[in-house]
Amino acid sequence: MSGTLTAADAAACASRSYEVQQLAARMASCADQADAVLAGLGGLELQTWQSPAGRAYRTAISLQAASLRRARGGLQDAVVAVLLHAQHVTLSSGRPGY
Repeated sequence: MSGTLTAADAAACASRSYEVQQLAARMASCADQADAVLAGLGGLELQTWQSPAGRAYRTAISLQAASLRRARGGLQDAVVAVLLHAQHVTLSSGRPGY
């Protein structure tokens, strides 16, 4: 394959880059939804319920919230990586597999 980039190759790269950017936007939306769930978990803690069951419930909610915060952080990191990949797709030479 020659080292020149044809208009068709450039259009294909731009299209793939756009699709990758759309994926990043959907991932960012998932991270936002995780934020909304985390906000809702705060209201479920039942601070006034002091029985052993209430404490166990609060512990379970706290563990789930911590797990969700880690997942949200992973999603946010993935969004950055996917956007970086979209830039590389745009810069690629249009070769298959990029």
